[in-house]
Amino acid sequence: MKKTILTTSLLSLFLLSCNENKNLQEVAIADATEQTSEVKSYPDPAEVKADGKFQMQGLKYGYSDLNKAIDPETVFIHYSKHHLGYANNLNKAIAGTPQENQTIEEILVGLDVNNATLRNNAGGYYNHNLYWDVLSPTPHEASKEFDEAVKATFGSKDELVKQLKDAAAKQFGSGWSWLVVTPEGKLAVTATANQDNPLMPNAAVKGTPIFGIDVWEHAYYLNYQNKRADYLDEIFNIVDWEIVSENYAKALTK
Repeated sequence: MKKTILTTSLLSLFLLSCNENKNLQEVAIADATEQTSEVKSYPDPAEVKADGKFQMQGLKYGYSDLNKAIDPETVFIHYSKHHLGYANNLNKAIAGTPQENQTIEEILVGLDVNNATLRNNAGGYYNHNLYWDVLSPTPHEASKEFDEAVKATFGSKDELVKQLKDAAAKQFGSGWSWLVVTPEGKLAVTATANQDNPLMPNAAVKGTPIFGIDVWEHAYYLNYQNKRADYLDEIFNIVDWEIVSENYAKALTK
């Protein structure tokens, strides 16, 4: 009489059978703990739409394309959740008000800073538009004119980057580090808390932002946890200085 024994363990599962000569045959079955990992696919950023006047400007790259500095999941959540939330809340805040007919820059310059809802969401919408725009998986070099202005103000681009990193690292809690063109047409580095920016009436250093680094934790936490300095080192690998140069040229004409 043949007898079949089934044994199971956490590591393996074997089928043991006893034949008439009492010889055992062992048949290996796949490890129960084995799992297959799948690469997550992300939707097209163009599918993200805001509800109201101020729309998402879109991304010039996919969620996975900034991966050498920022992981895809962070980019996806940051853009399609946080940034979209600011856009939608801004549209709600201006509905039926004079700001409904203003540009985002006009809203920020004429802002009542005691209006926390408008301040936070108008700032969040504008700030993120600039942030995404100056990042690229294939960054380009700065223009000659911008390089000359940087050297005249900071001595070198390395020194400019150092000051931007320092401003971002020293910003307590959430906020931004900025490169701005002042009303006098000079370059300056500054920082603001939360979603404030240098266009607002309360800014310590006023000017037109041409580059901004987001140091809210949602900008880097999945990849870098509490290591903000590491994020600040890596993000400059994806800064498109050509776009910053274009922003500089436009700011000089305002």
